[in-house]
Amino acid sequence: MTLVLFLSFLLLLMVGVPVAFSLGISSLIYLFMADIPLIVIPQKMFAGLDSFVLLCVPGFILAGNLMNNGGITNKIVDLSNALVGRIRGGLGLANVVTSMVFAGISGTAVSDAASVGSIMIPAMKKQGYDLDQSCGLTAAASTVGPIIPPSVPMIIAGTLTGLSVGKLFVAGAIPGILMGLGFMGLWYYMSVKNNYPKGRKYSLPEIGKSFIGAFWAILMTAIIFVGIVGGIFTPTEAAFVAVVYGLVVGLFVYKELKLKDIPKIVIESAVQSAGIMLLVGFANIFAWIMASEQIPQAIAGFMLGITHNKYLMLLLINLLLLFVGAFMETIAALVILFPTLLQVATSVGVDPIQFAIIAVLNLVIGLTTPPVGVCLYVAGGIGKISLGRMSKAIVPFLGVSLAVLALVTYVPQISLFLVHYMAK
Repeated sequence: MTLVLFLSFLLLLMVGVPVAFSLGISSLIYLFMADIPLIVIPQKMFAGLDSFVLLCVPGFILAGNLMNNGGITNKIVDLSNALVGRIRGGLGLANVVTSMVFAGISGTAVSDAASVGSIMIPAMKKQGYDLDQSCGLTAAASTVGPIIPPSVPMIIAGTLTGLSVGKLFVAGAIPGILMGLGFMGLWYYMSVKNNYPKGRKYSLPEIGKSFIGAFWAILMTAIIFVGIVGGIFTPTEAAFVAVVYGLVVGLFVYKELKLKDIPKIVIESAVQSAGIMLLVGFANIFAWIMASEQIPQAIAGFMLGITHNKYLMLLLINLLLLFVGAFMETIAALVILFPTLLQVATSVGVDPIQFAIIAVLNLVIGLTTPPVGVCLYVAGGIGKISLGRMSKAIVPFLGVSLAVLALVTYVPQISLFLVHYMAK
């Protein structure tokens, strides 16, 4: 019956059924065949969703939507252009900087790709940048979103295993910055090679004006990070502090958010949150079935039977997660695989916080790998180019992502330095 579970799940994915429903339907087929009462479905779904920490998800999604609708994206783009626009390929560099700042607000790669891409891709095309490379850069830069705090995948990882979400947020800061700097370095090289244009040089008063415009967005990121690190509030409380902050800034500072817009934003945020929660709920049923069939123990035993060497084990896990990330949505893969792989990793001496960052980074890279790379579809849709062209354009940027993954995997202090500082 285990074979039926996996075959039905893979078949449903192949015919285009959304991941959440593929998990739910394949689980339902298993329960019918095993003659298990269907009351298990709501029980296990509720058990998976009954977590105070998961309240972070709708909170950060709503805060990001409020800030985005309040004009925040344009303010961040203006500041990024003022800071790096005069460098060759400056508009692409500004694209990455914008994604890094926006990452501190949204916590998801898809919203980053959609919000930043809708502004930057047409602008880059207009200024003579190669369209394929521009879309590839936008898709790659958006993956910084789930690494730099706040991060929805890290919230899920912490909820599943009891790891501190605050520590996970802190651990993601340096890897996220490294990814952003790596993309910027590669883009600068590509810009010199292709003789991409420089933007105009901004005067100090203009830079100051742009900074003032984006100050409230930067301050929101700082409030979230410092508040969690300093123990002022929990990640869940931080999410709703961010919501109140987003409302105040959008309504009274930028004044681009209107009261009449708020119901629509709340509904959109609720729909996005419900999609994630439905995925978590169905994935929890799937994971429970796997646990009852002792599949996690079999996976762990198989991997430990290959090697007990920490470095080889991390290589095997990375290869597995990169493969899974190419075919499965990030949150579903975390719910199904993360608890099992965490046990394997810790059994060979890997720090659990470090491994959580490794796992999230692996699966986030999957957002830019075909055939299910959601960020490829978003950026390609904005630029109106095919998946084939996007797949080719993303290759150089995947090299940067994999290099950062290797550093985070084999240099623990990259992710643990700030966590240890936080604990002092």
